[in-house]
Amino acid sequence: MKSLSFWMKEKLWLTPALYILMAVLLSITFFYIDLLYIERLKPYIPSILLTNVDLAKTIMGSLSGALLTMTTFTFSTILVVLTMYSSQFSPRTLKNFIHDKITWRVLGIFLSGFIYNTLSLLFMRDDLYSTDVISTFVGIVIAFFCLSTFAYFIHYIATHVQVGQLVNELIGDTERAISKIRELQESENGEAIEWNPIGIKEIHQAEKEGYIHYLSFGKLVDYAEKHDLKVEILVKTGDYVYEGKPIFHIYKVKELELPVARFYSLGTSRTSEQDFDFAIQKLVEVALRAISPGINDPNTANEIIIRLGRLLGQLGCLKTGPFLLGGGKKSERVLYRFPSYKNILYNTFYQLSHYGKEDISVLTSMMESLKVAAELAPCQHHQELWEVHGYILENIDQNQLKSYDHIALQRKVDQLAEATGRHSYNILLESPVISR
Repeated sequence: MKSLSFWMKEKLWLTPALYILMAVLLSITFFYIDLLYIERLKPYIPSILLTNVDLAKTIMGSLSGALLTMTTFTFSTILVVLTMYSSQFSPRTLKNFIHDKITWRVLGIFLSGFIYNTLSLLFMRDDLYSTDVISTFVGIVIAFFCLSTFAYFIHYIATHVQVGQLVNELIGDTERAISKIRELQESENGEAIEWNPIGIKEIHQAEKEGYIHYLSFGKLVDYAEKHDLKVEILVKTGDYVYEGKPIFHIYKVKELELPVARFYSLGTSRTSEQDFDFAIQKLVEVALRAISPGINDPNTANEIIIRLGRLLGQLGCLKTGPFLLGGGKKSERVLYRFPSYKNILYNTFYQLSHYGKEDISVLTSMMESLKVAAELAPCQHHQELWEVHGYILENIDQNQLKSYDHIALQRKVDQLAEATGRHSYNILLESPVISR
């Protein structure tokens, strides 16, 4: 089911195609109503809603042209927004707009309105009808609905392209990915204990190349329990795999055909469904674009960096490293290696620290982000957070700091030291020591 879900998300034409199909069926339905039943329904329909065939042709011809123009304009607007997302935010954020249901529903509504009026115009023949028709009124109603949708679409685009809205969406994607990992760890109730599987070792390889979209942990645990297997997962969600790359090590005590391909999904690009690392990467890329000379919007970058601290704090509450899934009534049969907290911190800050080392506002924001993470994460990760601050400050020239810049950065370092339970130091007199 997950593979089907990802396939449907990638096929953007499905939504407009569904609306077009509805328009075709509606057009055929009212064609037969006008042809066979309109005489019986006339006493119940106000005469002002009925038109003769000649007037119907004129109205529907005008509506078809107008709706086609609106469709063209909408499509052009979508292309402009896609260009802006790619150039100003990040190419990885394109999917957030492309997969937006509102965008393709609006396009589908315009296309369906054009299809309905065009088909109805095709059916309007003098030799077929001996009385007035209702199809024209339906076409006018659809045109009014399309016009209302067009006004809403302009408002939606104007608000949706704002960077704040995009950041909120990316943070929401990250939180959903984190919550899925948290639910998995709580439901499986596994432990990070020694892994000593027994049985015949069998290696299962990828049948094609792509990125790991999804791993069905729950189904894999149930299947391993049912067939008395031990399974070691060799990849993580978001990893690129080539054809023939090992995906699973399976230890079995008897010969058995294993349909393991159904327990994971591959795609041509990464998704945020289960990959919180990719979700954070998109936030980091938007921040990097903001502090680049071409964009020069450090305040947006600072807002993103500080909000990253809350996400890192939530990640600190997850279990990391080798983890055996199962527990409770199930024996622990599936081994999965969650990324270490230090690697998560490094992947978040290594680019930000390089490109933001000359901007004091970015440096103070990174210190603030680490402080927020330290306030939310358990004490066991405080040492790693303190070490990352030292890594960030390694590349800056302390002697180039202006007096007020030094005071501001020193204050942030002091606050981080207090949050992590470490001793602070004078950043001008001492170099940051990772093991401090």
